[in-house]
Amino acid sequence: MILIIFAILILGMFLSLIRLLRGPTLPDRVVALDLLSVLSVGFIAVHAVHSNQAIYLDVALVLALIAFLSTIAFAFHIEKGKLLWKKS
Repeated sequence: MILIIFAILILGMFLSLIRLLRGPTLPDRVVALDLLSVLSVGFIAVHAVHSNQAIYLDVALVLALIAFLSTIAFAFHIEKGKLLWKKS
């Protein structure tokens, strides 16, 4: 069961990476980067359960906090920064 979960997470990371590279706009890329970080947290959490090592949960928590703050920073930049496209 753990291998199936790892495979699904890796597939999600791959699809998110494709959207990150091909995203037509900056908000699409920010959302893809946020999804990639959420999937990474999930991957680390599943690895922590699989290896029975609780220290990995601390790593996942720190990554989740950093990813949240970076998403907020990107959103602030998109909202207040000089943009290359017209806002609707």
